[in-house]
Amino acid sequence: MDLTYTDEEEAFRARLREWLAAELPTLPAKPSPGDWPGRRAYDTGWQRRLHDAGYGDVHWDASPTTRLIFLEETERAGAPYVGANFVGLLHAGPTIAAEGSAAQRDRWLTPVLRGDEVWCQGFSEPDAGSDLAALRTRAVRDGDSYVINGSKIWTSHAEVADWCELLVRTDPDAPKHRGITWLAMPMDTPGITVRPLRTLAGSTEFAEMFLDDVRVPVGNRVGDENDGWRVTMVTLSFERGTAFVGEVVACRRVLGELAAHARKSGRWDDAVLRRELALLSAEFSALWRLTQWNVSEAQASGGVPGVGGSVFKLRYSHARQRLYDVAARVLGGAGALDTGQEWTLDRLSSLSYTIAAGTSQIQRNIVAERILGLPKGAKSMNGSKGTKGRGGR
Repeated sequence: MDLTYTDEEEAFRARLREWLAAELPTLPAKPSPGDWPGRRAYDTGWQRRLHDAGYGDVHWDASPTTRLIFLEETERAGAPYVGANFVGLLHAGPTIAAEGSAAQRDRWLTPVLRGDEVWCQGFSEPDAGSDLAALRTRAVRDGDSYVINGSKIWTSHAEVADWCELLVRTDPDAPKHRGITWLAMPMDTPGITVRPLRTLAGSTEFAEMFLDDVRVPVGNRVGDENDGWRVTMVTLSFERGTAFVGEVVACRRVLGELAAHARKSGRWDDAVLRRELALLSAEFSALWRLTQWNVSEAQASGGVPGVGGSVFKLRYSHARQRLYDVAARVLGGAGALDTGQEWTLDRLSSLSYTIAAGTSQIQRNIVAERILGLPKGAKSMNGSKGTKGRGGR
């Protein structure tokens, strides 16, 4: 692992830092959390600014180390996150860049980078959440189109999306991992019904999606027919390997704010609380080093993150939950229950991190089988029998 930066990379950091300092004060006010059309406009407007300044393609065309610097500096500066555009920028876009044809890259990548088009993710299903390979949404070839019937759940940002990265079953007789196809589906296609779902935090960024005789052109298939599981592993490697990088920086910032709040409120006198804050600081410092290791590995292997992303995702999701448990203690009862506070919303959101992008049980199985070389079906590191699932083998 190379933890040093080249002169060129440090020059990129300096230019970006200077641009952020000049640009961020000119941003409009943030829309309310529940205003998703407004949030889409805000998030894509920021993406357009990045594009026009020459930073729009940093997620794909830059080296992994440059992407790391970009995410580190934008988070430290308090710049907007990718928000409603996260599926396109961090999942679908990198997958198309790695697996799509030249025509597909020309069609889909620039609109994402300019903030013109937003994507959602149509992976999970009501009866196949963690067990992603058990999906049953069916696609039948009819000439130059696939006719799709089925339903999806937890479809991120479906209510404001233009496109959906969609997994469908094209061969029901094949083993479940081998009969899946990855499609790009226009969200204005007839037959699509979207019903927003309200989360514990009161947000509606997830939705149910029902597909009734939806026709998607065969030309929108990324990869070969029935090779969608392999393409999906590329998507999930980005989702686990690099998509959380900025959040590690954010958590380290939150730790500093918690420490300052504890000193001001007098809770800093609690030795147990100080110890927990110190342990979390060490944990997130180690996660940052693990991030650098994963980025170095990705750079050496051509840009696609490896299975080290599962180690990172497993540790990070639990560390984030512990962080906001400690935040509740620092804030006290009134502060922790104030639903108008960002702390409270982040704490509620953190509960989903051991499920999103593959459950912790699935990550343990991946680590056991693909890193430690344990046989399939062996006991995973939490002592339970291994199970197949989202991102499993």
